[in-house]
Amino acid sequence: MSQPSLGSLHLDTSPARIRAGEQGIQYVARDLPLAAHAARMSDRLRYWASTTPDALFLAERARSDSGDGDWVRLTYGDAWERAQCIAQFLLGQGLSEQRPVAILSGNSLRHALLSLACLVVGIPVAPISPAYSLVDRSFSKLRHVMASITPGLIFVEDAAPFAAAIEAAVDVSIPVVTGAGAGGLSDRVVLPFASLLAQQPTAAVAEACARTGPDTIAKFLFTSGSTKLPRAVINTNRMWTANMVQIAQCWPFVAEEELVLVDWLPWHHTFGGNQNFGLVLYFGGTLYIDGGRPTPHGMALTLRNIADIAPTVYLSVPTGFEQLAIALQDDPALRRRMFSRLKTFFYAGASLSQSTWDSLAECSRQELGSAIPMLTGFGMTEAAPMAIFVTRLDLKAGEIGLPMPGMEIKLVPQGEKTEVRYRGPNITPGYWRAPGDMASHFDEEGFLCTGDAVQWVDTAQRSLGLRFDGRTAEDFKLTSGTFVSVGALRAKVIAAGAPYVQDVVITGADRAELGAMVFPTTQVGQLAGAPAGAPLEQILQAPAVVAFFRQLLGNLIGGATGSSNRISRLCVLAEPPSLALDECTDKGSVNQRAVLLHRNALVHALYDGSAPHMVLAQDDRQY
Repeated sequence: MSQPSLGSLHLDTSPARIRAGEQGIQYVARDLPLAAHAARMSDRLRYWASTTPDALFLAERARSDSGDGDWVRLTYGDAWERAQCIAQFLLGQGLSEQRPVAILSGNSLRHALLSLACLVVGIPVAPISPAYSLVDRSFSKLRHVMASITPGLIFVEDAAPFAAAIEAAVDVSIPVVTGAGAGGLSDRVVLPFASLLAQQPTAAVAEACARTGPDTIAKFLFTSGSTKLPRAVINTNRMWTANMVQIAQCWPFVAEEELVLVDWLPWHHTFGGNQNFGLVLYFGGTLYIDGGRPTPHGMALTLRNIADIAPTVYLSVPTGFEQLAIALQDDPALRRRMFSRLKTFFYAGASLSQSTWDSLAECSRQELGSAIPMLTGFGMTEAAPMAIFVTRLDLKAGEIGLPMPGMEIKLVPQGEKTEVRYRGPNITPGYWRAPGDMASHFDEEGFLCTGDAVQWVDTAQRSLGLRFDGRTAEDFKLTSGTFVSVGALRAKVIAAGAPYVQDVVITGADRAELGAMVFPTTQVGQLAGAPAGAPLEQILQAPAVVAFFRQLLGNLIGGATGSSNRISRLCVLAEPPSLALDECTDKGSVNQRAVLLHRNALVHALYDGSAPHMVLAQDDRQY
């Protein structure tokens, strides 16, 4: 089998420096200093506007019910001019760190322009998950977010879907800017976005820009709120610009060659909003805003956009790549277009199954004769986002690489696990209006405590880097006292169940035996021979599906080495993870803790034998 080919790409291969501390602690840094980076992200917009004003910066399809409108394009020159007009308006609103701009709707050209204007004059922007307004009808998280940042201005692309949330959670004194009418909002100031563009910038804009610097807050990004209420992570200019250069030092091609992205990842997440949007802005690339999503319905638009544009780099989360791999297998024309100028894939956000990885590689071999590289890294909202990056090609799923240039990581033994901690210029100075969180999330040496566990790929060859080893807090013990490494076990089940297992939640805390609650992929419909649109409840009763999961459990039991990894029972879930209940994020990653909390009755049913779609060890009944 041929190895991935870099073609014109080259990656940094600087070795790691490792020093030993007390009590088994290790400190790891890449033997490559951080290169110079811009003081402010707005400097990069001004640079490209002055040197390549006619270059395409952003594009989105004209809005229609079908999402099939023509591309509306925005050049760097136009973006700079419009951002200054909007900045003039913002200066007249009395906005500041204490009264930032909150954006409740998703990715759009207006969203981008308002965010850029905030960067220009040093007003933080806080993009908020639309799910807090559109899915959670209690609006509890939205109320919490509003209280946390006390915004002075709200933006929504279309007021109508957000009207109930705004009326419930946003003080009536706060003006709302909309792209499409008042839409049900009453008794408050509602301004059309066009009125912001009608402003004429004065010297005050340039003066405000000059007062900004590396430590100016660029945005507040909220943590997912999967285990507690969302926290506002401070993101400074320094964090963002440093991280963009760190990525480019690992991947020199992003600064040296054409960068064209087709991207759906939401800007209220650090992956889409900091990394992907930031790389395009920092290095003068082009971002086509993808209105699709990695769902059976939304993927159709994503595939159309890919076929239309042909990206040079494609970044997504595992659920997106799983859908893409299926489409590429079945559509030679799409495959030809996808690989016409693609340099690399990149995934993050959750573990990518080896079967999906191999499928994408095989599709590219069919088209090109060699595999397109699959790269990845590891980080978090507090790292802007990347902290660890791979710079080698002979990877397997789960490997995450070595620390970014200019960063130091600290490997701290935590019982059976090793926690990774971060320190560097791209790490947040803290959480907004939450000084107590500093003490609980940063250790005595100033390292950010992540709660993420890692291990060396090979302790004899540490140049191979690290692999993800789950979360330190998700592991548990059986009643026998046996320790269970949940991250490794989840990866094992997903790999064994490919391509029909999307994710799995491990049960068994304070019980005698392990169990598994399985979220299936859409491909189980093909296994069942079911027609398109068949309900999952029906699909899971198909004999072929029942037989597959019975065989899966048998294989897992046969490969077990002891009670710490022997799953004695599993059930297949007909109800997908709930975004409203934090069982998953907008990106599709599953939260083990939240699933166990909200499906506690199902966990009990799994152990008393009454769970639907269930298989027990040595049990031949139809589940």
